[in-house]
Parts: sequence; C-alpha cells; structure tokens
Amino acid sequence: MKLIDTHCDVLLKLQLAKRGQAFDMEPLSFKNSTQLDSNLQRLKQGNVMVQFFAIFIHPEVPSDEKWQHALEQIDLFYSEVLGKNPEMKHIKKWGDLDDLNEDEIGAVLTLEGADAFGNDLVKLRHLYRLGVLSIGLTWNNANLCADGAGEPRGGGLTLLGKEVVTYNNEHNVFTDVSHATVKGFWDIMELADYPIASHSNVRALTDHPRNLYDDQIKAMFEKNGLIHVVFHPLFTTGNEQNATISDLIKHIDHLCSLGGVSQIGFGSDFDGISSYINGLENAATYQNIINELLKHYTEDQVRGFASRNFLDHRPNIGKSLR
Repeated sequence: MKLIDTHCDVLLKLQLAKRGQAFDMEPLSFKNSTQLDSNLQRLKQGNVMVQFFAIFIHPEVPSDEKWQHALEQIDLFYSEVLGKNPEMKHIKKWGDLDDLNEDEIGAVLTLEGADAFGNDLVKLRHLYRLGVLSIGLTWNNANLCADGAGEPRGGGLTLLGKEVVTYNNEHNVFTDVSHATVKGFWDIMELADYPIASHSNVRALTDHPRNLYDDQIKAMFEKNGLIHVVFHPLFTTGNEQNATISDLIKHIDHLCSLGGVSQIGFGSDFDGISSYINGLENAATYQNIINELLKHYTEDQVRGFASRNFLDHRPNIGKSLR
C-alpha cells in the first residue's frame, strides 16, 4: 500500500555530512547511504509515494548564518534528492500529487521553524517560490514568530507570527502546529486555513509537550486539519526503549475515537530521531505498520491513513500559488 510521510530530516543529515560535521566527514548519498533512514532505496522498499523534506536550522547556528544554512539545505534538496534521482518528482503545487507516475516518488519541501527567515518577509516569499508547501513557525525554542514547545515561557504567536500564518493562507501553504506551544496552537487555529500536525501524537496517552491534548485534536478535526502520527518512542510511550507498533496504534485508535478516522496520517520523523519503534526502524519497514493496522481497521480506512486522507484534505488544489 502506497504511503505519504509528512516529515523527515534527510536534508539536515546531508548538510552535516557535506560540512564535515558528522558521519566521519564523508558526504552521504540520498540514493543508498545507510546513515539515512529515508534514503531513496528505503523509500522504494517501504512503498512511500510522497516524502516531505524539512528544512531545519539548529538553534545554535548564529542568527546571521541561518538563512545561508537554509539555502544550503534547499540546494541539497535540488541537487542531491531531485538532481541525481529522476524518479524523485518535485511537488511544487498540490495538484502535482495527482500527476505522479507509478514509479515516481513525490518530494515536498517544508520549513521547520521560522528562524531561517527571521523577520524578513522577502526571504519568506523566496521560500514559497522555491517550493516550500508547509511551514511550522517554531521548533522547540522561541524565535521572532512564536515560542516553541520547549520554551518555558509558553507564549503564543507574535504579530509577525500571525502575519506569517496569513501569508501561508494566501499562498496555499500548510501551517504546521507540531512544535507549537498550547497558546501558540490556539493562536494558529484562529488564523490558519490549512492547519496540520505533521508529526505529533496524543498527549492523553503520552504526556509530552510535543503531543496534542484532546481539545486540540478535536479543534484540528473540526477545522479540516490533519494529524500525522510520529514514530518517536519518546512521544509514543514516554521513554526511548521498547516502544512497539501496537503502542503507536493506540494513538491512532485514540485519534479515531475523537472523530479523526478520515484525517489521520503518518509523519515518521525519520532522520530526526535517534531511537526507533520496534519494527519501524527506517522507511523500508513502513509496510509493517500497514500490515498491523489491517488487523484492526478496514482496508479502506488503512488506505486513508496511508495516503488518501492527506490527498482529500490538502489545500485547495485549484488555487494557484503566488
């Protein structure tokens, strides 16, 4: 069964390797480097039809270097992911998903944290033009747009952050709540036309600030939003060890109990996590969760989780990007 995955950190790993800051200072190949959980070979083995690639800038990067780091990751997306692999097709607008051939994998560019553009909306518009189709205002730290999930202050969106959400709406781009504070989440829900939690689980089951409370989940579903479960054991069971696919399915069960059977998907966070759910160690193992879900849900429902829910709830494909 073909899948859509709304979050991985391949671009960061490619950048760290190219900069000689990891992986024994050897460049990585997107095609088959085993250090990449979501390399091309593994995406094919897991039957992934669309992979989202996040641009992520670590908070320790000096502010005057963040834009350059973002451009480097975008360049790697174009040169290493797309340029060397003709079966990877850049999804520049949502309607492109309908044009994928059977042997092609869609590649969607996203931004995790507004740190990359600071308060420069010209840079933000450049990101739209380069193909960014989903933006999370924060990672775990605070920036000029909002506080992140790990910021003790727990603040919401700034005036700039609210302006960015409005820009996302105008450009047919998702606003991602996965790293938002609770207050930031509600600020986003007031403004966003296209909310998504690209990689979050259920807080009622695992009390972690990266997960969503039930009232947040219900609000997402009421607003036509998508919630894509994440494969990190810490967000699944609360510890780094011995999480199982059954543990993850409990989160899917809970989301379904709140009315979300048609708005659930997958956002693995592969290449951004250092521990794994047993049986979901990289993209090649994706069919393991499909096979387990088929024991609990109808084939039609599982097909929804895998891809159709996303295709049915993506931003308006008839609206052109600016």
